[in-house]
Amino acid sequence: MNRTAEVERKTAETHITVKVNLDGNGQSSLHTGIGFFDHMLDQIARHAMLDLDVRAVGDLHVDGHHTVEDVGIALGQAVHQAVGDRKGIRRYGHAYVPLDEALSRVVIDFSGRPGLVMNLPFKSGMIGTFDSQLTHEFFQGFVNHAFVTLHIDNLRGENAHHQAETVFKAFARALRSALEPDPRSAGTVPSTKGTL
Repeated sequence: MNRTAEVERKTAETHITVKVNLDGNGQSSLHTGIGFFDHMLDQIARHAMLDLDVRAVGDLHVDGHHTVEDVGIALGQAVHQAVGDRKGIRRYGHAYVPLDEALSRVVIDFSGRPGLVMNLPFKSGMIGTFDSQLTHEFFQGFVNHAFVTLHIDNLRGENAHHQAETVFKAFARALRSALEPDPRSAGTVPSTKGTL
């Protein structure tokens, strides 16, 4: 099964191309124009063990909002396409990830229904040139287009960089678990409804 996809999203504000291979080995090529955001996307690739190529040209002279949100949308679309009918996947995934004083928990369900619950009280508004509020916009864009339910909780943390990094790493680990093939349910949709 070839679980790959490529999505291009072009608006008056951004031009985004995302390529994803859900069965990759954690390789990434990332060019969004926002250094910290590239660092977080690299965490997703590395810890979800997927290959990720992101090219983004956005209106960064305004701010990073449109670029970050649209990358989330395009990544969600790509994951949705790559996972296909969701037969044989584990469906659910969760992870706790620490980084020094910070600890985050992420739980994901490939439910077919978009939903985001996020508790992430950043200690700083900016992380380098990255507006920490855009973390929510990225994940909202992702869940709306990947059709997943996502719960994100930063349980503790004093350094905003650490808070964000634990969230992105935990998201990646949860994503990896949910997308893993389940040999005991190969060929079946993991739902009593028979569809997701």
